[in-house]
Amino acid sequence: MSAQHWDERYRDSELVWGSTPNIWVAREVTALAPGRALDLACGEGRNSVWLARHGWQVTGVDFSAEAISKARALAEQQLGEGASIEWICADATALEMPPQYDLVLVVYLQLHGPQRRVALSAAWSALAPGGTLLVIAHDSDNLAHGVGGPQDPSVLYSAEDVHAEVMALDSDVRVEKCDRVLRPVQGSERPAIDALFRAAKGP
Repeated sequence: MSAQHWDERYRDSELVWGSTPNIWVAREVTALAPGRALDLACGEGRNSVWLARHGWQVTGVDFSAEAISKARALAEQQLGEGASIEWICADATALEMPPQYDLVLVVYLQLHGPQRRVALSAAWSALAPGGTLLVIAHDSDNLAHGVGGPQDPSVLYSAEDVHAEVMALDSDVRVEKCDRVLRPVQGSERPAIDALFRAAKGP
């Protein structure tokens, strides 16, 4: 989907994804010592704001200008005007960031394989030695057995897909989690199926 499409979607809704962090972000990041974090495809900023509230120095990136505008507003609402989050309007597949981040989030960035691999390469390259990459996605099985998420199977993938793609980027990857996880969805009898991949970059 184009940036224009997402601009229109964000413009037509107060908060598409709500203001609370993704359940897996909260669970996986809580035990990490705060440092510098990069939130790729940050959307309306819910995970970036949560990270900042918990002591992280955050950079949020999204290719939708409307999303970035709403993220700024959410940060000011929840953290005050002095919120120290850097917002960047940019495409995750055309991003070059210095290797200075202790945490890089890639949350529900649903792209076709070649684009996804470019975005994952950018995410991994942005990590400082010892930093953590956390990827959360609508799993390939979600279309048939879960609920919600994209209905195009070509943009769905598994944690195993991410594992293989990250291992192709670097020989020093410490894989910490590579799972298919079930996320409760309000109003649905069955959960959504997510892919969860977490790895640390070697020193």
